[in-house]
Amino acid sequence: MKLLRVGTAGAERPALLDAEGTLRDLSGIVTDIDGELLADADALGRIRAAADSGKLPVLAAAGLRVGPPVARIGKVVCIGLNYHDHARETGAEPPAEPVVFFKAADTVIGPDDTVLVPRRSVKTDWEVELAVVIGRTARYLGSHEEALAHVAGYAVAHDVSEREFQIERGGTWDKGKNCETFNPLGPWLVTADEVPDPQALSLKLWVNGELKQDGTTADQIFPVAEVVRYVSQFMTLYPGDVINTGTPAGVAMGQPEPKPYLRAGDVVELEIDGLGRQRQQLKDA
Repeated sequence: MKLLRVGTAGAERPALLDAEGTLRDLSGIVTDIDGELLADADALGRIRAAADSGKLPVLAAAGLRVGPPVARIGKVVCIGLNYHDHARETGAEPPAEPVVFFKAADTVIGPDDTVLVPRRSVKTDWEVELAVVIGRTARYLGSHEEALAHVAGYAVAHDVSEREFQIERGGTWDKGKNCETFNPLGPWLVTADEVPDPQALSLKLWVNGELKQDGTTADQIFPVAEVVRYVSQFMTLYPGDVINTGTPAGVAMGQPEPKPYLRAGDVVELEIDGLGRQRQQLKDA
């Protein structure tokens, strides 16, 4: 299923995109798409049955904002340097273990919402990423099979980053990762049954119409199952939590000088096979 949330920010309603591409209203069945829903197999079954019936009310999609596909996200866990080609372009050695950091849940916005360039930023960068959404409480998972069984679904994420704040200002990466609007998510949460192999997905990103990133999750150093298993050794993952699993080569930081960092007025578009497409225009904060 392709689950999404539509409407003005803070007042989104749950919806479903059916097999014919028609937007359907789920608000008569569930109140929202969040961790509580994703952990409720009966509720998901009711949605699936209603979708199969073809009787869900149609929503007029024209002009309707798409919000983040998951509400009330508890945490956004991120994995750095998780593609072989991205490690090479930044001159970094492939890590021996996953590099883990966090983005605040309030950085998450809709897939087509405006991204704000922080004040005094000179190195705002782009990163297309596969996001994993957790569907069952996960702690100390013992195998890759067990890890994938705890995944509710997948989404497109844009891990917007400010490289000077991240790398040149001391401390951890968090300052360059947590600026407002720095995690567009969606448009859809695609349930795990529709993604048979998360290591066979193409990721692409364009800036002002120019293709910048063209990668595949097959190039991940630590595959999705290992990322989920590994993270569960250090923290409890709850339904609705999100894991951004890293970005392929092609970011501004890895390009020759003068590096083409983002500025107000730029337009970024990104997509992942079967998971939908995002489009953001940048403005000054």
